[in-house]
This record gives sequence, C-alpha cells and structure tokens, in this order.
Amino acid sequence: MKRRRFLQAGITAVAGLTLPTRPFDLAASPIPRGWASAHNTREDLLAVTGDGDEVVIAADAVRALARELRGRLLLRDEAGYDDARRILNPAFDRYPALIAQVTGAADVQTAVRFAGEHGGLLLAVKCGGHSFSGQSTCDRGMMIDLSPFRHVRVDASRRRAWVSGGSLLGAVDHETMAHGLVTPLGTVSHTGAGGLVTGGGFGRLSRRFGLSIDNLESVDVVTADGALVHADSREHPDLFWGVRGGGGNFGVVTSFEFQLHPMQREVVAGRLIFPFDKGRKALELYAEYAFEAPDELQVDMAVMVPPPEQAPPGAEAGLTGFEVCYSGDPREAERALAPLRRLGTPLMDTVETRDYVEVQRSGDIEDPRARASYLYGGFVPEIPPDLITTIVEGLERHPHRGGGVVLIQCGGAISRVPSDATAFAQRDAIANMLCSVNWSHDGSDPGEHIDWIRGYWPSLERFTHGFYVNDANPDQLGQSIQANYRRNHDRLVQVKNRYDPGNLFRLNANIQPMVAAGAS
Repeated sequence: MKRRRFLQAGITAVAGLTLPTRPFDLAASPIPRGWASAHNTREDLLAVTGDGDEVVIAADAVRALARELRGRLLLRDEAGYDDARRILNPAFDRYPALIAQVTGAADVQTAVRFAGEHGGLLLAVKCGGHSFSGQSTCDRGMMIDLSPFRHVRVDASRRRAWVSGGSLLGAVDHETMAHGLVTPLGTVSHTGAGGLVTGGGFGRLSRRFGLSIDNLESVDVVTADGALVHADSREHPDLFWGVRGGGGNFGVVTSFEFQLHPMQREVVAGRLIFPFDKGRKALELYAEYAFEAPDELQVDMAVMVPPPEQAPPGAEAGLTGFEVCYSGDPREAERALAPLRRLGTPLMDTVETRDYVEVQRSGDIEDPRARASYLYGGFVPEIPPDLITTIVEGLERHPHRGGGVVLIQCGGAISRVPSDATAFAQRDAIANMLCSVNWSHDGSDPGEHIDWIRGYWPSLERFTHGFYVNDANPDQLGQSIQANYRRNHDRLVQVKNRYDPGNLFRLNANIQPMVAAGAS
C-alpha cells in the first residue's frame, strides 16, 4: 500500500515535521448521545440512487431499518452523524442521506438489502476512511460505516488470523506480532482492512511475503442480494479471485482469513533525507537498486518541494528521501542499505533497530484532515533517464509548492505471482509512482494546486502502465478500467454479472456489468 503520510500530509510526513491538528481518535466509534432521531422520525427521506434518480424513502421504512439494525442508524443533524460521514481527505465533504453503523455481518446484510429494495440507493462503504478518491462517502445516498465492526482472532498453531471487515491494520499487527507472526498489511495503523486488502494491499513486508491478497485464505462477503457468501479456492472460487484486487465491486467483505508468517519482532527501519539537489542522483540509484534489492528490504523514495516554512534546514529548495524497512536478519541490514548510503551524508538519518509494530504506527497522523490533497498514480515497469528528468524538472517548476513524487517499491515476491492468479494484474511493476499535491484545509481555493498537478501528471503518465485502484483519483476512475485490469477484465465482468448485476457496488474502480439488473 502507498505511504499515506506522503499522500495525506505530503512533505510534513517525509521530513518528520508536524502541523497543527484537531484532536481526533481514528480508532474510536462515535459515542451515542441521544440517538432517537432515526427511530422516531416522522419525515420521509429524500435520497438518490446509484443512477442519480431521486427516491423518497418513507419514514416508516427508516424507522423499521433503525429497529432492525443492532448498530445505529444516523440521519443528518443527529449526534454522531458528522463524525461518521467524514473521511480522511477533506477535499471530499459529503452528506449521505443515512448512515448505517453496522456491528456485524447481519447488520451489513440488512443495510445492503435496504439499499437494493429502495431503488438501488447510491451506496458507499467506509472502513478506515482512507479512500483517496472519496469513494467511501457520498452525497444523498447511503453509507455503510464498518467502524463498529472490529475484531481480530489469531490461531498461532495454524498460523491464521481472522479479521472482521471494519478492523484497522494496527489491531492486526498488534495481535499477530504477539505470537511472532505477521502478514503484509499496509503502512499506517489506522487504515481499514476492507479497502486496503480488496484493492491489493501493499505493505512493508510485501516484497518478502507478497501482497495482502496473496496471503488471503478465505473471505465472507455480503453480495448485492444481501446474501452472506463464504469464498475460498474451493467455494465460490470466482468471487474469491475477484475480491483479490477487484476492490469493492462485488460486495462488502465482513471477514478475512489471512495466512501468517514467522518473523522476529525487531526490524531496521527509518528515513534518509537529502537536499533536493540530490534528487537526480537518488533517482538514478533507485532505478538501479530497486531491481537488485533483497526481498527483505522495502525502499520507498520521495522527491518533494515543501512550502518554505515547512522545509527542514538545508532543504529549502526541496528534498529527496528514502523510507526503508529491513525485515531480515538485522546483522545483514547495513549490507542491504549500503547502496543507498553511497549518496553521501544525509540531512537526517533515523534508520535504527525498532519494534515492527512501532514502525507500522510511525506514519500515523493524529488528524490528516488538517490538509487536503490530490493525487495521481501509476505503475512503472522501469525508471528510465527520461522519467528521472521529467520528475526533477517538473518539480523545479512547481510554482505553489507542497507537491512531490513518491515511488513505492514493488517487485520481489509480488512479481512472482502470475498476473492472472488474482484480479490484481500489475505484477510486472518495479514501483508504484504517486504524484501528489497538498494544501492547508482552511477554506482557500484549491484550484491552483489541482491545476498544477493536472498539468504535471501527463508528462509522468506516459511512463506508466495501469494504476493502483486504492490510489486512483476521480479523474482516473473515469478512464478505462478495462485497460487497467488488462486480460483480467473480462473475467471480472463475469464475476460482476453473477454477484452484482445491477451495479449496486459502484463507488470503486467500477467494473460495469454486462447484464441488466434483476437478470437471472
């Protein structure tokens, strides 16, 4: 998975700086404070369907839904609604007509059936709220909020973990590492498992153990008809294949079963930060070493131009940096890092032996909604000289600052899985290249920032081959999904036809079904 601190807080996270933030507990569910509105409402509710048609939901239907749910049903202006509707990227400020805060699979089934029975309501599913493109919220539709639905169970003898659909990655790391076991899951502890895993799931251990989806043994999914389906390599294998990389196209995953791997608790991790004028040499070094690095080493890099007031001393013109995590024998770490150190003496060197669970929390931000951001991304099979020049010269011309390019290393075990073994097709990538811009969320017009990145990205996009659906922005989601999924697209359409023929689950990198809603 991408490094959320680069995307949500931009240069602040790379340099280890902080911005003023509002207190916000990302792991907590809203506390009930007088939740009678949905139960006692006497007003019909105006909502929209996935096709954009207006639909009136009778007050008695709303009350019946509130009674049937074990969790809470929130309407606008009700206590807890504002906390529930928000996601981490404040560029998306949306107001669902109703929010179902589910506590288990039965609640998810109830909510999905309700959406289907009322014209196919526009349906968003929120887990950790990290959806960069705003797909986990919606205006005037229905949000299924999985945040109350969190639980992790570990069977150390079988090396398995069962994770509920709303769980956050930090809880999984905490529970599994207590047994000396791990599975590759993201890089920020408050990321939701549901969104991360169904898109593919990159993490600090992915080059060693594969993507998150490569470590899935089974899933439970609530499909568009409200059925709860168990899927693995034997039972509903088509759905199991599609969920592994096809995003939220086929339903709401309520349970994940992961394979676990033995690993020591301590890793060697941290950042090496250099001034911007080292950017070209750093990229040249990375282009060579990314192919040769051992599987136990994850190296991501960033070249960025922060606003002057946020730049560390010596990096006023910008900076470049490596983020590293070596999970093998600590005695071999310096040998693995030696090529990176050829770049010279860094402005900042935080690489040290650390607890893995602590490293997984090191990118957390109290409330990244203090800054808004916009991003484009794409996979690159190589990093040629022309791409290096384009990255550096484009950032040198950035007039507003607060932008940058991040390369998330791929390869290793990820590349040794056939491209058609799961729905995730980009097994040939050496890196996931992300181009982001961020700005203070203070009500000012973000137009100049978005205009800059929309002008800059095409010069980089020509070097890419597809994009990571978890990083896609609205512009990319409107482009050809078929090309992105390559040869896997036709099979994904078949899975969509079977499990969601009416396209109820469309707020994602959407696979268009080829049959009419209700067809058998």
